[in-house]
Amino acid sequence: MIFGEPVREKLPTRVLKEIQARQDTSERLISWVQMALVTLFIALWAASQKFSSMTMTEIEVVPMALGAYFVFTLIRLIASHRMRLPPWYLYLSIVADMALLMLMIWAFHIQYGQPPSFYLKAPTLMYVFIFIALRTLRFEVEYIIAAGATAIIGWSILMWWVLQAGDGMSQITRDFVTYMTSNSVLIGAEIDKMVSIFLVTSVLAIAVVRSQRNFYRSVLKQSAAEDLSRFVSKEVAARITSADKQIQAGDGESRVGTIIFTDIEGFSTVSETMTAQELAKTLNEYFGVMGDAISQYGGVITHFEGDLMLITFNAVDDDPNHAENAVKCARMIEKLARSRTFNGAMLKTRCGINSGEITVGAVGAQDRLAFTVHGDTVNVAARLEQLNKEHGTYIMMGEATHHAIADNINCVFVCETPVKGRIEEVRVYTLKD
Repeated sequence: MIFGEPVREKLPTRVLKEIQARQDTSERLISWVQMALVTLFIALWAASQKFSSMTMTEIEVVPMALGAYFVFTLIRLIASHRMRLPPWYLYLSIVADMALLMLMIWAFHIQYGQPPSFYLKAPTLMYVFIFIALRTLRFEVEYIIAAGATAIIGWSILMWWVLQAGDGMSQITRDFVTYMTSNSVLIGAEIDKMVSIFLVTSVLAIAVVRSQRNFYRSVLKQSAAEDLSRFVSKEVAARITSADKQIQAGDGESRVGTIIFTDIEGFSTVSETMTAQELAKTLNEYFGVMGDAISQYGGVITHFEGDLMLITFNAVDDDPNHAENAVKCARMIEKLARSRTFNGAMLKTRCGINSGEITVGAVGAQDRLAFTVHGDTVNVAARLEQLNKEHGTYIMMGEATHHAIADNINCVFVCETPVKGRIEEVRVYTLKD
């Protein structure tokens, strides 16, 4: 398709607002470029006075046109930084840009004391294409078309002015050499200029429509990625959105990592004394504080379920010291839960820690997936968290975790315990302090 695949999704209001904010930024950029152009025009005009005699008419026409153009552009620049320019103002700006440019071109025959046909050869016409191209920065095709149409109309008026002048018709020629070496008018050449403006406008309009659709898709995807990171960790969201191919059910990667399972002691009793709104507020405050601590040690919250958290280390982001960081993180979680309240409630937290091989990936149905970790290491960590109840502890860890941290963190052997689904018993440790 010449215009590319259309965006079939209805853009949400928040996405439209984000797109509009980017358009406002582009409009400010356009204003700065136009200010640079008018400054260039003034500099070129001032430099040309050294080589030509300045007549009173020139003093009145050219500086007035440049002055009006500068003032208008300055007002537009200031307005673009202070407010969102309405569509009617943008259309007016396009008309004013082209009108002032055509007025400058028209003044050429007065400046150099030549017949009106002289200004048709002015190279200043090339700035028309700059003004049209500037409109592509907004990714809105209507302003490009408006700029091209205004330029064609403006050049048509300049042609009409030449032809209706006293000697205009007598200066028409069909000889290209005569046209190039005199003030004669070659109608075909002027039509070629307007056709060029039309074709450039059309090509830019098509390119912008295609780019606009890609731009909208990009904003939608970025917004979706940002929304996704609010429901899963930013690390998991980045892994999903940056995958080389679409993640399918069963896709996974085996890694050696460390898992923490957390659970709030006596949470059922605590929740009975709260309304649903109070409970939600309490958990939000709790998860917010714990989330900051977990991020500090490089952990990733892979799963929430009620008051439970499944935290992974070296599962999504590389962490060679995953076992030690996990134990330090668990100690911080336990300390925070013991030393402060959350919406007035004390939420002491138990942690089960285990290290070993885990599988990181997607599970579920084809059209509904969950990105999580699973494996024997995860199951043991969950059992260790529950084991805290039997021994009155708040942090339990498996032998692999203990072996990884034994040189740096003092631990105490607690027991050997069977775990459902395993033949061998698990040696369990807790922190000495």
